Amino acid sequence: MNKAPLPLPAEHIPPGTADWRTPDAQRWLAAVPARWAHPLWAVLALVAAGVWYLEGSPAAACTSAAPCGTDWPGLLMAVVLVLTLYWVWRQPRLALAGLAAGLVGFAEDGGFTESFGEPYALAHPVAAAFAAAGLVHRLALAGRQRALALEAAGEVRQPLPGAARTFRRGRFSFGLAALLLAVAGFGYWQAQQVADAYEERAARATQLSGQVVALDRGDEDADFVKVEADGRTHRIETAFPEDFPEGSTVDLVVDGDWVALVAEPYDAFGWELLVFAGLVGGLAFFANGVDGRTRSVRLRRGPLPVLKVLVREDHEDGRTWVYAADDPEALRPVLHFHSMAAFEDEDEEEGAEGLDDDADAVDLTKFRQILEGEDPPPPLREAVLYGAPCTGAEIALAARPDEETPEVLVECSVTAVKPAVPKLLRSRSKSPAEGTGRKSPRRSVEEIAASMTPTDGLRVWKAHGLSRAVGVGLLLVQGGGMWAMLDDGFSWTWIWLVLGLPWLMTAVATALTWRITADRDGLWVTGAWRVRRIEWDAITAVRHSEDGIRIGTGKGADNVELSPTGWAWLERRLGREPYAERAAEELRALQLSPELRPAEEAPAARQGMPVGPPLVALSVLWGAAVLLL
Repeated sequence: MNKAPLPLPAEHIPPGTADWRTPDAQRWLAAVPARWAHPLWAVLALVAAGVWYLEGSPAAACTSAAPCGTDWPGLLMAVVLVLTLYWVWRQPRLALAGLAAGLVGFAEDGGFTESFGEPYALAHPVAAAFAAAGLVHRLALAGRQRALALEAAGEVRQPLPGAARTFRRGRFSFGLAALLLAVAGFGYWQAQQVADAYEERAARATQLSGQVVALDRGDEDADFVKVEADGRTHRIETAFPEDFPEGSTVDLVVDGDWVALVAEPYDAFGWELLVFAGLVGGLAFFANGVDGRTRSVRLRRGPLPVLKVLVREDHEDGRTWVYAADDPEALRPVLHFHSMAAFEDEDEEEGAEGLDDDADAVDLTKFRQILEGEDPPPPLREAVLYGAPCTGAEIALAARPDEETPEVLVECSVTAVKPAVPKLLRSRSKSPAEGTGRKSPRRSVEEIAASMTPTDGLRVWKAHGLSRAVGVGLLLVQGGGMWAMLDDGFSWTWIWLVLGLPWLMTAVATALTWRITADRDGLWVTGAWRVRRIEWDAITAVRHSEDGIRIGTGKGADNVELSPTGWAWLERRLGREPYAERAAEELRALQLSPELRPAEEAPAARQGMPVGPPLVALSVLWGAAVLLL
């Protein structure tokens, strides 16, 4: 039998606050966009149309009159198009502006003229119109949800709690935006340095015209053209050899041994790519920060509608799920969002991001339980919502955090409100939106133990087919990454090998050969680098999460973790129970049910062997081969 919801003290429920009852909540939940308006379809349509246009439209050739240097207007338009794809998913209003800007650029590029005669050109405005229709539909229904929430709340309006009025959004996003925009500025400065250096040298160089006599692919997989000019043959690297067919006339600038095509004056593609990435990331974070700050200011502007509801935090990801006030079994979630605690003054709010010394002393045990997966599931709590909930809105809530804390905590949303509707791509297991709060239902220890047959022999769980496939895939990534970084000789990119290779080798070795052997006295756990022995009495918890198995070993000893142990997401979509998750459940049953433990002791040959050390030797040989050959 489920426990009653954790009550909210009466003095924290504003007078006249209406219960958000199931009929009203279901009407609100029914006002969700149609499936055709899901942002996935709009993004796929825009991407497909963009790829088709790029493939079908003729590319402008590099000529002396129109050289292929830096194209900052084109790069800015590419930034807008990529951001629009992101905003279609996250920021509908900004996405409409992005679509409009994209159509303006499309028109300036002659796209509308071509649209009447070429299908590839017509695809983009059609995809943009489809995306815009979906965005307008989503915004209209968000307004409908807001109206339904206001109707359920009635005429009562209450000021926001004092703690929520000091809560500020957007600091993290603004910080990352500043960093990424600075990176983009640095890339722009470097690209301009390359352009200025060319202009300076070309100004004092000799200008010649010559004839292309041959195309040549060099040893470095770069394309070259051979040009005869002024009695000499020049071999010049080119990025677009198709623009310079044999027999064509090209213009050169020559300064001693240095020669360049006037049509391809310099190569700043790497710096342009850095500018592009910095602008996309920086503007995305900046827009998120502005949106969060604007919504939080709007929430604090005046008295708000209030609704009494039930809330519960997800045990896996901390998401807050909201239920109707008359749903004490928490069967039908209405909406969800992530939230953070708010405090009366700014100093306390900033301090909430970490733990002070007193909090460390008080909450250390609970913090350790959370890490080891031993903490009990969060309780269902009575709460008061401040604000009119609708898709994409900002709201606040007041509720007690747990049974041990009598004080009421104010929390503010830090992600937009989303309705609890089934996902477009659903797995066969139940989702939190269906009321479970977990990606898959957790079986009780008794149920697991009942499915296990007692045996005297060893029990073994080891890397299965999908886990080994993950390992092979990561091994190919490792080998390809080493080839790409070492093939050009020593460079600054080697720092990525130093930082990423140890983690990657650990993941490869674990995915290929992880093994857990249970015998009479405990577990033999084979990881990437060694075999660990864990006695039964030392095990405090066993948990599967994030495609890994964690075995807690109590105070004074390090926990044992194997990751990755497969690909649970894919296994669920194939209709299978994740092997590593089942292994963790059976290990938990053995921990709590000694009668199921084997009577045999594992010999050395059955304890497993780590492959991390041989993998290091293999990686060293592969790296040497790349450098030497």
